[in-house]
Amino acid sequence: MTYPFDWNEFADQPHNVAPRSERMRHHLRHWTTYFSMIGADLRVVVPALVLYGSYRKKMFRRPVAFERDMFAVCASPCPGRNGDVAALLKEAGVSQTLVRIPSWDKARLDVYEELIKLLGANGTGVTIALLQRREDVFETEAWSRFVEDVFVRFRGLCSSYEIGHAWNRTKWGVWDYTEYLKLARPAVELSRRHGARLVGPAVIDFEFHLYPPTLRALSFDKVSSILYVDRVGAPENAQFGWTAAKKIALFKAVADRSAGKPVEAWITEFNWPLEGTGKYSPASGKPNVSEDCQADYLVRYYTLGLASGLVERMFWWQLAAPGYGLVDSREAVWRRRPSFVALKTMIGILSGGTFTGKAEAGEGEIYFFRKEGREFAACWTNGPPFEHQFERPVDKVVGRDGGLVDGRGEIRIDGSPKYVFFKS
Repeated sequence: MTYPFDWNEFADQPHNVAPRSERMRHHLRHWTTYFSMIGADLRVVVPALVLYGSYRKKMFRRPVAFERDMFAVCASPCPGRNGDVAALLKEAGVSQTLVRIPSWDKARLDVYEELIKLLGANGTGVTIALLQRREDVFETEAWSRFVEDVFVRFRGLCSSYEIGHAWNRTKWGVWDYTEYLKLARPAVELSRRHGARLVGPAVIDFEFHLYPPTLRALSFDKVSSILYVDRVGAPENAQFGWTAAKKIALFKAVADRSAGKPVEAWITEFNWPLEGTGKYSPASGKPNVSEDCQADYLVRYYTLGLASGLVERMFWWQLAAPGYGLVDSREAVWRRRPSFVALKTMIGILSGGTFTGKAEAGEGEIYFFRKEGREFAACWTNGPPFEHQFERPVDKVVGRDGGLVDGRGEIRIDGSPKYVFFKS
């Protein structure tokens, strides 16, 4: 059954209009799908947990080259302001972006083409995410035509296509994994015809039990997770014992075992919504943080995620948005938030460097890097601030936003990341 689609233009997500009673009836009518899912999960659970243990032991103990294209940011068309979007991404040092194209906007592909061509001319690579709604599940021919139209129109302008979005949330129109397969299978077949590289399955949050049944049936060039950790605050905080680092290790282990081979993994969406933004925030209550906290958490999640060596690219959602973006787009003059400046600083310092190892100092997190013959550390704490004496003489300390801070003697480590450069 379908219901009138209701898009929340302020928070860039759909309203959940389907009654809970109808969703429950659907689950009861399709109860056999849960047995097939459980069967697929049981086949990989032990091998995946063994591999998870191996990944946990290796995390942060192997060198990882930090390339610029690992730090990605999503963007959306802003008619009349697309030049600003492209310029801001370039200013921040972002070389890869993701642009959502909804199926219900298929008559306006020219709007997306304008932005994507501008991004390409600016040297920014583009991944396109294809968004679905409930009608697509029942009108798969129309969905397939939409997918093919996008493949044809953006060939040569786009590097990859993510098939579907957050489909394990009913508000996005898919009510069980077999319905996702109905949408993804035609896309896989069309990708072979058009030479398109695919990303998926775009499961949101900590629901990795959906990977075995989908990755057994589908083959993606990149395996993606929309891995939000905002509901527990800082990325180092645990949810039922699972920190962001542990979730990343489990995601990679389950994806590898489900696909039957090592996969290349992306986190294609995350952010922290902002307090005080009202209807523009995509969440309510605890996930909303101050602008300074958002900037701190952005740097910390990118750094620990990429230093794990288990994901090769992470996408912040998104550049310009009132309730969560790096830039506040409510006024005529767009305001760069602290998170924009923090991202720009982080990319400038970490890209082109090599992560060499991690040390822990009490409650502190210290990540060591080498770049162009210099060694430095990115450090912060998720606990109370403290003073730390590094074993090596310190040359300078750069704050989260790029300014020099006092680096004499002991270094104050707090929740705001700092970059400590050592003397040669």
